[in-house]
Amino acid sequence: MTPDERRERHLLVVDDDDRLRKLIKEFLGRAGFRVTAASNAAGADKLFESLDFDLMVLDVMMPGEDGMAFTKRLRAKGGEAGRTPILMLTARDQTADRIEGLSNGVDDYLGKPFEPQELLLRIEAILRRSSARPVGTRTAALSLGRCTFEPERGELTCDGEVIRLTEAEVTLMRRLARSAHEPVDRLELARDTADATGRAVDVQVTRLRRKIEPDPKNPRYLQTVRGIGYRLAPD
Repeated sequence: MTPDERRERHLLVVDDDDRLRKLIKEFLGRAGFRVTAASNAAGADKLFESLDFDLMVLDVMMPGEDGMAFTKRLRAKGGEAGRTPILMLTARDQTADRIEGLSNGVDDYLGKPFEPQELLLRIEAILRRSSARPVGTRTAALSLGRCTFEPERGELTCDGEVIRLTEAEVTLMRRLARSAHEPVDRLELARDTADATGRAVDVQVTRLRRKIEPDPKNPRYLQTVRGIGYRLAPD
C-alpha cells in the first residue's frame, strides 16, 4: 500500500496489555495509518458508536469479554461495525482456536510473539482483499435460488434481505463467481485465507452454505468437487 492509501485507513487496536497496545499503535501510526486503541471490548463498543474502522486488530485473551466472544457478538450485530475485518492476535496458535475464530468471523490470525513487519503485511493483505473488485469484464449478479450474489459490490441478498458476509467470505465468493460452474482448487482458494492447508476455506464454505443453501447438508449451489475443491453453480 502507498503512504496515501494508508493515511485513508483507520485501524482499531484492542488489547488489554498496555505496553503491547501502545507499541502496536505507535508502529502502525509510523507506518502511516490512523490508529485508535481500546483496552477491552467495552471500550471498543463505545468507539464503534461514533466511529467506523477499516480493520480491527483484536487480542483473543482479555479480561471480561474475550476476543472470541466479542467477535461473535459483533458479527451478529451487523451494520458497519459488524462488517469490520478482524485480525486476531493470539498466544493460543492452535488449529482448533483458529478454526473457532474463523467460524465466528475472524479474517486472519497472528500468533504472539510476532514480528511487527508481519503484522503490517497481514493488515495490508486484509485491506486489499476488503477493497478488491473483480477486474476485466464485469461479473453479472448470480442467481442462487432465493439468493442473489453481486460480485461487484460483494453483496448477498436472500429473499430481498441483505445477508452480512465477512471480508473473507466475500473474497471466496468473488473467486468462485469468476469461475462459475467450474471447479476451483481448494488450495488455490486457501492462498487468501489464514490457513494455507485449506481448513479455513472449509469453514468459510460451511458458513456460506448456511446462508445460501435451502439444505446446507445437501448443497445445490456451493458444491464440493471431490479431489479438487469447490464449485459455485448458480441458476
